Amino acid sequence: MIRVALDLLGGDAAPDAALAGARRALAAWPGDIFLVLVGPEDTAAGALEGFPGDRVAWLAAEERIDPAEAPALAVRRKPDSTVVRGLEAVRDGEADAFVSAGSTGATVVASVLTLGLLPGVDRPPVGALFPTATGRVLVLDVGANVDAQPHQLHQFAHLGSIYLRHVLSLKRPRVGLLNMGEEEERGGGVVTTAHGRLAADPDLEFVGNVEGHDIVTGACDVLVCGGFVGNVLLKFYESIAEFVLQVFRKAGVGAGGELGEALRFLDYTEYGGAPLLGVDGVSVICHGASPARAIMNGIRTAADGAASGFTAGIGAALTREGGA
Repeated sequence: MIRVALDLLGGDAAPDAALAGARRALAAWPGDIFLVLVGPEDTAAGALEGFPGDRVAWLAAEERIDPAEAPALAVRRKPDSTVVRGLEAVRDGEADAFVSAGSTGATVVASVLTLGLLPGVDRPPVGALFPTATGRVLVLDVGANVDAQPHQLHQFAHLGSIYLRHVLSLKRPRVGLLNMGEEEERGGGVVTTAHGRLAADPDLEFVGNVEGHDIVTGACDVLVCGGFVGNVLLKFYESIAEFVLQVFRKAGVGAGGELGEALRFLDYTEYGGAPLLGVDGVSVICHGASPARAIMNGIRTAADGAASGFTAGIGAALTREGGA
């Protein structure tokens, strides 16, 4: 049974959304998941009401890191925060994975400081799965690194490929580089240099530059970009399902039945959280506005990542493949 530590103070609707998502996860996967709920001691009794006693534990943490706080400073000043305590549980072997809908920056910083980077990793990217016409694409980075250098984009490609091989069992994931055109020389110095590195790497199935309209067609399995662009793309993707619903409502078209199922495929809550790749442990970041369904699926993402064991060999794989 995989033990997942869940931050109860992270997210816009904390702790209610986290607790509801936890209950859904335990009901959906009764034999697979054990939860370590991380939150203030004085709320434990009420929060644990209705949970199966043999599948949950409480880890006391009295402080919350607000998204408006400077991440590195907050992590150092608040050692008793839910983010730090939850990640310490992973580090100390008390949990197999950590999930938070709190401050992305604080979760990234605390993950690096508490879990450490895997051998050969320069900067850990956040990878998010997006739906496509043919399945899913892992986009990274979607926010951990605003600016990325060519060698870091190259490394993101390896991290994403290794993750998909372990978690989704793709033998040789296709890697694309997000760009404004398919020509090799497009995009400026960082992107063109990264293109050369990716194209020359025999350990990657590089398919070249991928334009925005190619993402949804399933042109690649791993899409590499800097964190600024990736975060904009992530939030645009997240808005699509609700936008389509509004268009249908204005036109007087119902969104039930098959149409509802199609829109559910586009709903970001179906995909839950995004794993932080390259740290020595499983750390999953959920959207701050995540409802219960997104938290539930974030827990599933964390459990799948821990069960796959992808962190164990990722440093060696990077060194072997030359991605460092």
